Amino acid sequence: MSAPCIVEVAVNGSTSRLANPNVPRTPAEIAADAISCIDAGATIVHNHNDEGLIVADGVHAADPYAESWTAILDAAPDTLLYTTMASGGPGITVASRWDHQVELAQRGLCRVGLVDPGSVSLGLMGADGLLMPLDLVYVNTHADALYMVRRCRELQLAPSISIFDPSFLRVALTFHDAAALPAGTMIKLYFGGLAPFGLPPTVPSLLAYLAMLEGTGLPWSVAVLTGDVVGCGLATAALERGGHVRVGLEDYHGPKTPTNRQLVDELVTEIERTGRSVATAEATHRVLGIPLPSQGTAS
Repeated sequence: MSAPCIVEVAVNGSTSRLANPNVPRTPAEIAADAISCIDAGATIVHNHNDEGLIVADGVHAADPYAESWTAILDAAPDTLLYTTMASGGPGITVASRWDHQVELAQRGLCRVGLVDPGSVSLGLMGADGLLMPLDLVYVNTHADALYMVRRCRELQLAPSISIFDPSFLRVALTFHDAAALPAGTMIKLYFGGLAPFGLPPTVPSLLAYLAMLEGTGLPWSVAVLTGDVVGCGLATAALERGGHVRVGLEDYHGPKTPTNRQLVDELVTEIERTGRSVATAEATHRVLGIPLPSQGTAS
Protein backbone atom coordinates (compact mmCIF):
# COMPACT_ATOMS: atom_id res chain seq x y z
CA MET A 1 0.00 0.00 0.00
CA SER A 2 2.84 2.45 0.71
CA ALA A 3 4.59 1.96 -2.63
CA PRO A 4 4.13 4.82 -5.12
CA CYS A 5 1.68 4.24 -7.96
CA ILE A 6 3.00 4.44 -11.51
CA VAL A 7 0.64 6.42 -13.75
CA GLU A 8 0.56 5.47 -17.43
CA VAL A 9 -1.41 7.42 -20.01
CA ALA A 10 -2.49 5.91 -23.34
CA VAL A 11 -3.24 9.10 -25.20
CA ASN A 12 -5.08 8.01 -28.34
CA GLY A 13 -5.15 4.42 -29.62
CA SER A 14 -7.75 4.11 -32.36
CA THR A 15 -10.10 6.66 -30.75
CA SER A 16 -11.35 9.11 -33.38
CA ARG A 17 -12.24 12.76 -33.04
CA LEU A 18 -15.84 11.77 -33.76
CA ALA A 19 -15.78 9.78 -30.52
CA ASN A 20 -13.92 12.49 -28.59
CA PRO A 21 -12.82 15.81 -30.12
CA ASN A 22 -10.05 16.07 -27.50
CA VAL A 23 -8.07 13.07 -28.70
CA PRO A 24 -4.59 13.97 -30.02
CA ARG A 25 -3.82 12.54 -33.46
CA THR A 26 -0.90 14.46 -34.98
CA PRO A 27 2.65 14.14 -33.61
CA ALA A 28 2.56 17.74 -32.36
CA GLU A 29 -0.77 17.17 -30.60
CA ILE A 30 0.46 13.91 -29.08
CA ALA A 31 3.59 15.62 -27.72
CA ALA A 32 1.70 18.55 -26.20
CA ASP A 33 -0.92 16.26 -24.67
CA ALA A 34 1.68 13.87 -23.26
CA ILE A 35 3.72 16.69 -21.72
CA SER A 36 0.62 18.02 -19.98
CA CYS A 37 -0.07 14.54 -18.58
CA ILE A 38 3.56 14.17 -17.46
CA ASP A 39 3.26 17.48 -15.63
CA ALA A 40 0.24 15.97 -13.82
CA GLY A 41 2.10 12.80 -12.77
CA ALA A 42 2.27 10.35 -15.69
CA THR A 43 5.67 8.71 -16.15
CA ILE A 44 4.79 6.19 -18.90
CA VAL A 45 3.23 7.31 -22.20
CA HIS A 46 1.78 5.04 -24.87
CA ASN A 47 0.52 6.25 -28.22
CA HIS A 48 -0.48 5.07 -31.66
CA ASN A 49 0.05 6.75 -34.99
CA ASP A 50 -2.65 6.56 -37.64
CA GLU A 51 -1.79 3.08 -38.91
CA GLY A 52 -4.33 0.45 -37.95
CA LEU A 53 -3.66 -2.78 -36.07
CA ILE A 54 -4.61 -4.70 -39.21
CA VAL A 55 -2.08 -3.70 -41.89
CA ALA A 56 -1.41 -5.69 -45.05
CA ASP A 57 2.38 -5.77 -44.65
CA GLY A 58 2.47 -5.38 -40.88
CA VAL A 59 4.76 -2.36 -41.08
CA HIS A 60 4.38 0.69 -38.82
CA ALA A 61 6.43 3.82 -39.45
CA ALA A 62 8.97 5.00 -36.87
CA ASP A 63 9.16 8.64 -37.98
CA PRO A 64 5.81 9.88 -36.56
CA TYR A 65 6.74 8.35 -33.19
CA ALA A 66 10.15 9.99 -33.37
CA GLU A 67 8.62 13.38 -34.11
CA SER A 68 6.37 13.37 -31.05
CA TRP A 69 8.80 11.53 -28.77
CA THR A 70 11.70 13.90 -29.44
CA ALA A 71 9.56 16.78 -28.18
CA ILE A 72 8.38 14.78 -25.16
CA LEU A 73 11.88 13.72 -24.16
CA ASP A 74 13.21 17.25 -24.62
CA ALA A 75 10.68 18.33 -21.97
CA ALA A 76 10.83 15.23 -19.74
CA PRO A 77 13.87 13.05 -20.57
CA ASP A 78 13.10 10.34 -17.97
CA THR A 79 9.68 9.51 -19.44
CA LEU A 80 9.16 5.92 -20.62
CA LEU A 81 7.56 5.73 -24.07
CA TYR A 82 6.31 2.78 -26.08
CA THR A 83 4.49 2.00 -29.32
CA THR A 84 1.82 -0.30 -30.62
CA MET A 85 2.29 -2.73 -33.50
CA ALA A 86 0.32 -4.42 -36.26
CA SER A 87 -1.22 -7.87 -36.18
CA GLY A 88 0.48 -10.95 -37.45
CA GLY A 89 -1.05 -13.12 -40.14
CA PRO A 90 -0.25 -15.03 -43.34
CA GLY A 91 2.87 -13.60 -44.98
CA ILE A 92 3.54 -11.10 -42.17
CA THR A 93 6.68 -11.67 -40.15
CA VAL A 94 7.01 -10.62 -36.54
CA ALA A 95 10.24 -8.81 -37.47
CA SER A 96 8.43 -6.60 -39.98
CA ARG A 97 5.85 -5.52 -37.41
CA TRP A 98 8.39 -5.02 -34.62
CA ASP A 99 11.07 -3.18 -36.65
CA HIS A 100 9.84 0.33 -35.80
CA GLN A 101 10.63 -0.41 -32.15
CA VAL A 102 14.16 -1.44 -33.12
CA GLU A 103 14.66 1.78 -35.09
CA LEU A 104 13.35 3.93 -32.24
CA ALA A 105 15.61 2.14 -29.76
CA GLN A 106 18.60 2.66 -32.03
CA ARG A 107 17.76 6.37 -32.19
CA GLY A 108 17.82 6.49 -28.40
CA LEU A 109 14.11 7.34 -28.12
CA CYS A 110 12.68 4.07 -26.84
CA ARG A 111 13.52 2.19 -23.63
CA VAL A 112 10.35 0.06 -23.44
CA GLY A 113 9.48 -2.79 -25.80
CA LEU A 114 5.97 -4.03 -26.50
CA VAL A 115 5.37 -7.75 -25.88
CA ASP A 116 1.94 -9.12 -26.82
CA PRO A 117 2.04 -12.83 -25.92
CA GLY A 118 -1.24 -14.00 -27.45
CA SER A 119 -4.07 -13.44 -29.91
CA VAL A 120 -7.44 -11.79 -29.38
CA SER A 121 -10.58 -11.12 -31.45
CA LEU A 122 -11.28 -7.41 -31.84
CA GLY A 123 -14.76 -5.94 -31.74
CA LEU A 124 -17.59 -4.42 -29.75
CA MET A 125 -21.14 -5.21 -28.75
CA GLY A 126 -23.84 -3.84 -31.05
CA ALA A 127 -26.91 -1.85 -30.01
CA ASP A 128 -28.91 -5.10 -30.14
CA GLY A 129 -26.68 -6.64 -27.46
CA LEU A 130 -25.05 -9.03 -29.91
CA LEU A 131 -21.47 -9.10 -31.12
CA MET A 132 -20.83 -6.83 -34.07
CA PRO A 133 -20.15 -9.06 -37.14
CA LEU A 134 -16.46 -8.17 -37.50
CA ASP A 135 -13.73 -10.48 -38.74
CA LEU A 136 -10.71 -8.97 -36.97
CA VAL A 137 -8.17 -10.98 -35.00
CA TYR A 138 -5.00 -9.50 -33.50
CA VAL A 139 -2.56 -12.37 -34.01
CA ASN A 140 0.57 -13.15 -31.99
CA THR A 141 1.89 -16.70 -31.94
CA HIS A 142 4.07 -18.29 -29.27
CA ALA A 143 6.99 -17.93 -31.68
CA ASP A 144 6.19 -14.22 -31.98
CA ALA A 145 6.17 -13.84 -28.19
CA LEU A 146 9.56 -15.54 -27.94
CA TYR A 147 10.94 -13.19 -30.61
CA MET A 148 9.65 -10.11 -28.78
CA VAL A 149 11.11 -11.13 -25.43
CA ARG A 150 14.48 -11.98 -26.98
CA ARG A 151 14.60 -8.68 -28.90
CA CYS A 152 13.81 -6.75 -25.72
CA ARG A 153 16.79 -8.43 -24.06
CA GLU A 154 19.11 -7.79 -27.02
CA LEU A 155 18.10 -4.13 -27.26
CA GLN A 156 18.00 -3.63 -23.47
CA LEU A 157 14.32 -2.65 -23.58
CA ALA A 158 12.03 -2.99 -20.57
CA PRO A 159 9.13 -5.25 -21.67
CA SER A 160 5.57 -3.94 -21.44
CA ILE A 161 3.61 -7.20 -21.49
CA SER A 162 -0.01 -6.90 -22.58
CA ILE A 163 -2.44 -9.29 -20.87
CA PHE A 164 -5.77 -9.41 -22.68
CA ASP A 165 -6.92 -12.64 -21.05
CA PRO A 166 -5.52 -15.25 -18.64
CA SER A 167 -3.88 -17.29 -21.40
CA PHE A 168 -1.63 -14.31 -22.19
CA LEU A 169 -0.48 -14.25 -18.58
CA ARG A 170 0.19 -17.97 -18.57
CA VAL A 171 2.51 -17.49 -21.55
CA ALA A 172 4.24 -14.53 -19.87
CA LEU A 173 4.78 -16.57 -16.73
CA THR A 174 6.56 -19.28 -18.69
CA PHE A 175 9.21 -16.67 -19.53
CA HIS A 176 9.36 -15.61 -15.89
CA ASP A 177 9.71 -19.19 -14.68
CA ALA A 178 12.59 -19.68 -17.12
CA ALA A 179 14.26 -16.47 -15.86
CA ALA A 180 14.01 -15.13 -19.42
CA LEU A 181 12.28 -11.80 -18.77
CA PRO A 182 14.55 -8.77 -19.11
CA ALA A 183 14.87 -6.10 -16.43
CA GLY A 184 12.03 -3.61 -16.30
CA THR A 185 9.23 -6.05 -17.12
CA MET A 186 5.77 -4.76 -16.25
CA ILE A 187 2.58 -6.81 -16.55
CA LYS A 188 -0.32 -4.79 -18.02
CA LEU A 189 -3.68 -6.33 -17.06
CA TYR A 190 -6.25 -5.21 -19.65
CA PHE A 191 -9.88 -5.80 -18.70
CA GLY A 192 -12.71 -5.66 -21.23
CA GLY A 193 -15.38 -2.99 -20.87
CA LEU A 194 -17.70 -2.86 -23.87
CA ALA A 195 -15.12 -4.91 -25.74
CA PRO A 196 -16.08 -8.56 -25.11
CA PHE A 197 -12.68 -10.09 -24.43
CA GLY A 198 -10.83 -11.36 -21.40
CA LEU A 199 -12.06 -10.74 -17.88
CA PRO A 200 -14.58 -8.07 -16.86
CA PRO A 201 -13.35 -5.16 -14.69
CA THR A 202 -14.34 -6.57 -11.32
CA VAL A 203 -12.57 -7.38 -8.07
CA PRO A 204 -12.97 -11.18 -8.54
CA SER A 205 -11.33 -10.83 -11.97
CA LEU A 206 -8.45 -8.86 -10.51
CA LEU A 207 -8.01 -11.41 -7.73
CA ALA A 208 -7.82 -14.21 -10.31
CA TYR A 209 -4.91 -12.46 -12.01
CA LEU A 210 -3.21 -11.68 -8.71
CA ALA A 211 -3.43 -15.33 -7.73
CA MET A 212 -1.57 -16.19 -10.94
CA LEU A 213 1.05 -13.51 -10.21
CA GLU A 214 1.53 -14.46 -6.56
CA GLY A 215 5.17 -14.94 -5.64
CA THR A 216 6.56 -13.56 -8.90
CA GLY A 217 7.33 -10.06 -7.66
CA LEU A 218 6.42 -8.66 -11.08
CA PRO A 219 4.99 -5.11 -11.03
CA TRP A 220 1.53 -4.91 -12.57
CA SER A 221 -1.02 -2.35 -13.64
CA VAL A 222 -4.68 -2.30 -14.64
CA ALA A 223 -6.63 -0.69 -17.47
CA VAL A 224 -10.17 -1.02 -18.77
CA LEU A 225 -10.41 -0.97 -22.55
CA THR A 226 -13.70 0.63 -23.68
CA GLY A 227 -14.56 1.55 -20.11
CA ASP A 228 -13.63 3.79 -17.19
CA VAL A 229 -10.96 2.32 -14.92
CA VAL A 230 -11.50 4.91 -12.18
CA GLY A 231 -15.28 5.20 -12.48
CA CYS A 232 -15.89 1.43 -12.30
CA GLY A 233 -13.81 1.06 -9.15
CA LEU A 234 -11.07 -1.13 -10.61
CA ALA A 235 -8.39 1.52 -10.11
CA THR A 236 -9.25 1.71 -6.42
CA ALA A 237 -9.13 -2.09 -6.09
CA ALA A 238 -5.70 -2.12 -7.73
CA LEU A 239 -4.41 0.75 -5.62
CA GLU A 240 -5.50 -1.01 -2.43
CA ARG A 241 -3.52 -4.08 -3.51
CA GLY A 242 -0.28 -2.35 -4.50
CA GLY A 243 -0.89 -2.11 -8.25
CA HIS A 244 -0.43 0.63 -10.80
CA VAL A 245 -2.96 2.18 -13.18
CA ARG A 246 -3.28 3.20 -16.83
CA VAL A 247 -5.77 5.81 -18.02
CA GLY A 248 -6.23 7.66 -21.31
CA LEU A 249 -8.43 8.29 -24.32
CA GLU A 250 -7.31 5.06 -25.98
CA ASP A 251 -9.19 3.20 -23.26
CA TYR A 252 -11.92 5.51 -22.00
CA HIS A 253 -15.58 4.98 -22.84
CA GLY A 254 -18.31 6.78 -20.96
CA PRO A 255 -20.82 9.64 -21.02
CA LYS A 256 -18.16 12.40 -20.93
CA THR A 257 -15.63 13.65 -23.46
CA PRO A 258 -12.68 14.24 -21.14
CA THR A 259 -9.13 15.20 -22.01
CA ASN A 260 -6.21 12.96 -21.18
CA ARG A 261 -5.09 15.51 -18.59
CA GLN A 262 -8.51 15.33 -16.89
CA LEU A 263 -8.28 11.53 -16.73
CA VAL A 264 -4.81 11.71 -15.21
CA ASP A 265 -5.94 14.36 -12.72
CA GLU A 266 -8.89 12.17 -11.71
CA LEU A 267 -6.60 9.19 -11.17
CA VAL A 268 -4.10 11.25 -9.15
CA THR A 269 -6.93 12.35 -6.86
CA GLU A 270 -7.91 8.71 -6.31
CA ILE A 271 -4.31 7.67 -5.70
CA GLU A 272 -3.96 10.30 -2.99
CA ARG A 273 -7.34 9.41 -1.49
CA THR A 274 -6.22 5.81 -0.97
CA GLY A 275 -3.05 6.94 0.80
CA ARG A 276 -0.70 6.07 -2.06
CA SER A 277 1.62 8.59 -3.68
CA VAL A 278 2.14 9.24 -7.38
CA ALA A 279 5.41 7.74 -8.61
CA THR A 280 7.97 10.19 -9.87
CA ALA A 281 10.13 9.24 -12.85
CA GLU A 282 12.87 8.19 -10.43
CA ALA A 283 10.44 6.07 -8.40
CA THR A 284 9.04 4.49 -11.58
CA HIS A 285 12.50 3.36 -12.62
CA ARG A 286 13.14 2.07 -9.11
CA VAL A 287 9.90 0.03 -9.08
CA LEU A 288 10.76 -1.45 -12.48
CA GLY A 289 14.35 -2.11 -11.49
CA ILE A 290 15.95 -0.13 -14.31
CA PRO A 291 18.31 2.85 -14.19
CA LEU A 292 17.43 6.38 -15.15
CA PRO A 293 18.84 7.42 -18.54
CA SER A 294 21.64 9.38 -16.85
CA GLN A 295 22.69 6.18 -15.07
CA GLY A 296 22.86 3.95 -18.17
CA THR A 297 20.44 1.60 -19.90
CA ALA A 298 18.36 -1.38 -18.80
CA SER A 299 20.11 -4.73 -18.81
